[in-house]
Amino acid sequence: MKASDLLVKALENEGVEFIFGIPGEENLAFLESLRKSKIKLILTRHEQAAGFIAATYGRLTGKVGVCLATLGPGATNFVTSAAYAQLGGMPMMMLTGQKPIKKSKQGRFQIVDVINMMKPVTKYAKQIVNGNNIPSMVRESFKIATTERPGAVHIELPEDIADEEVTDNIYPVKSFVYPIAETNVVLGAVRMIENSKRPLILIGAGANRTRICHSLTHLVNKSEIPFFTTQMGKGVVDENHHLCLGTAALSKDDFIHCAIDRADLILNIGHDVIEKPPFFMENEEDSTKVIHMNFFPSEVDDTYFPQLDIVGDIASNIDALTALLSPQEHWDFEYYGRVITNIKEHLTKYYTDERFPILPQKVVNTISNLLNAGDIVTLDNGVYKIWFARNYKCSEPNTLLLDNALATMGAGLPSAIAAKMVNPDKNVVAVCGDGGFMMNSQELETAVRLNLNLTVIILNDNAYGMIKWKQAGMGFENFGLDYTNPDFVQYASSYKAIGHRPGSCEEFLHILENCLKTEGVHVIDLAVDYSLNHAILNDLLTQKECLV
Repeated sequence: MKASDLLVKALENEGVEFIFGIPGEENLAFLESLRKSKIKLILTRHEQAAGFIAATYGRLTGKVGVCLATLGPGATNFVTSAAYAQLGGMPMMMLTGQKPIKKSKQGRFQIVDVINMMKPVTKYAKQIVNGNNIPSMVRESFKIATTERPGAVHIELPEDIADEEVTDNIYPVKSFVYPIAETNVVLGAVRMIENSKRPLILIGAGANRTRICHSLTHLVNKSEIPFFTTQMGKGVVDENHHLCLGTAALSKDDFIHCAIDRADLILNIGHDVIEKPPFFMENEEDSTKVIHMNFFPSEVDDTYFPQLDIVGDIASNIDALTALLSPQEHWDFEYYGRVITNIKEHLTKYYTDERFPILPQKVVNTISNLLNAGDIVTLDNGVYKIWFARNYKCSEPNTLLLDNALATMGAGLPSAIAAKMVNPDKNVVAVCGDGGFMMNSQELETAVRLNLNLTVIILNDNAYGMIKWKQAGMGFENFGLDYTNPDFVQYASSYKAIGHRPGSCEEFLHILENCLKTEGVHVIDLAVDYSLNHAILNDLLTQKECLV
């Protein structure tokens, strides 16, 4: 068989369902092999979007999402989505083409050293130089992509190698079992927790795995230790739980930090320094102690230097900890309970505010009231992400898909496409700023072509709102961040999507309710009012006084 046939067979062996991307002439042999496969090619309108879709597929399924591009400019367009998957812990494989490597008459035309370009943003990047090595390379790369910490891998297939005659030698897929921590390490953690007075549990992105969710919920229920989450740890344990403090959407100064600062020990489950810090550690004798529980050891950083590491399979280590840990009479959670009540009062303040353009807090509340527990919201990157992280309560894992690692713009709509493909029976709503939406807005055509039922909300302020907020917070004048948007209703219509433009909060509620019940791709152009961002996030929070 040809090497391109063998590559497709190796991908089938790994259980690949879809390949997202844009082929080029260097991929034509592979494309022909793919045509005869059960794997579905999902054509996108930009390689970056294909990478975002593949990464989100990996995030939601735990399997490797696969995307395809040609050489040169197609491969360079993958770099941002590679970093998105790599930093976000999402298993993804990129397949790119290349000119013949044994004999070529095209000089250096379109030639970029893609392998060395990809190495800093992947776990694995190699060129196929012998077609017979394809099965072992695919098996190795899939194993690397899915083992903790998951991430991006890359394989380059040159034209002449794709046409080689090779021998079929597929490797069986075997699951990987993680080791667990030694009993004395777990006992050390138990002693630290039981000897503390005000322990807290922090849930990070690495805990967002099915088995871990169940184990963590059991730990919280048995110990009755209050918990909080990072942005990417939302929903691992139901945020409606009476012991949930909420999400540390900011690194300091939020109301939740009143509780965090009172803790004398934090059990940190699944968080690492790639995600923006939920709090800052201090290197003082009487400072809050931190226990790091993850698949891998902690990395020492100025903001993070745990006193104890529990390394290995998180779910198994939580179960071992839960079995040995006993609630202590001297634990004092009274202050945390008052903080939880105080946080709820502050977060709900603007939920009934009817001013229009709409406040982001009102947007969050409206969406939350209309969606079911298992429905999914995907976010692009903008200042509204802070309001969703603080205000949106997730009952289940992976129901608010945001990026707090690379924090790239442009991923909101592609992520929603992946979410809807993986969960066709759930409502999926993409919330994008006007800036982020326009970075991959062309994927509306992809969503329409795939006959997806999808709602896209564009928060329209005709500016890069996140940077405006930062600019104001630094005392600078408003400069360089305003632009003019297209008519998003007409824009949606040009793609055969359905456009809406509400003129009030009540109209937005009725339009969104109708969109969720109606087939097709809906785009809601929603005017947003960010005027309170500076007053709340820069002034109120930094000047607040914690409860006594």
